[in-house]
Amino acid sequence: MTKIPAAPEPLSAPVFDSHCHLDIMVGNRQASSGDPVAQAAQAAAASVRSILEDARAVGVTRLVTIGYDLKSSRWNADTAAAQEGVYAGVAIHPNEAHEATPEVLAEIEALAGRPEVRAVGETGLDYYRDWAGKDDQHASFRAHIEIAKRTGKALVIHDREAHDDVLKVLAAEGAPDVVVFHSFSGDAEMAKKCVEAGYFMSFSGPVTYKNAAYLREAAEIAPKELMLVETDAPYLPPVPHRGKPNAPYLIPLILRCLAEVKNVHQDELCEAITANGSTVFGEW
Repeated sequence: MTKIPAAPEPLSAPVFDSHCHLDIMVGNRQASSGDPVAQAAQAAAASVRSILEDARAVGVTRLVTIGYDLKSSRWNADTAAAQEGVYAGVAIHPNEAHEATPEVLAEIEALAGRPEVRAVGETGLDYYRDWAGKDDQHASFRAHIEIAKRTGKALVIHDREAHDDVLKVLAAEGAPDVVVFHSFSGDAEMAKKCVEAGYFMSFSGPVTYKNAAYLREAAEIAPKELMLVETDAPYLPPVPHRGKPNAPYLIPLILRCLAEVKNVHQDELCEAITANGSTVFGEW
């Protein structure tokens, strides 16, 4: 069985995890045989309480748990309502865009109106997988943009090998007031476009990978005022834990990498990201 990573040295200033999937981490969704990281996370039999305790022990005081279909969106909204310091995002993931019927989208909008739900996402475009056709993905993405605007919630974007089209759709539809590129995967040029548009960039474990210099170049360009940090747990664990289950308590490893790239003290970056959290997700 995959060994769970040891806790890193605690941060000296608080910060939060802007994107994780608590329902997958606690086994609420059955991982497929091709999803060994989620399988390992579920085998650890973590509870929401233990995940939060482990995170708070290293200075990660809050988190946003993100939906990817209607069932997970309901679960995450209910969990956020029941847990202090937990907030939710609700949406139909682009890989499930064929499920984004008018009835389902109406339920997503109703969930988005709840006070504990602070984001519409993750939505967007995924050209890496072909689980949903591009027409379905574009239609679902446009619908989620409108939901975010009607509910006044941040739009959290999943953008995988679809940078140009994501930007085109946002421009054509008119972006909501707050847009976040979750697990930012663009290069320096993409980062410049996001800066020009005022879009937030949320950096995750891959920014620590040796072969991801382009992400560090993007992080160098991103102003602190447009940066967030996330785990996407149980996926995308930072170095030195690639291949192991990720969790919010590993945020310090990503944060310290970003602070080094930005050439700022980690406390300064924590403070900036915490302030950004209020801008993106509303007052905590």
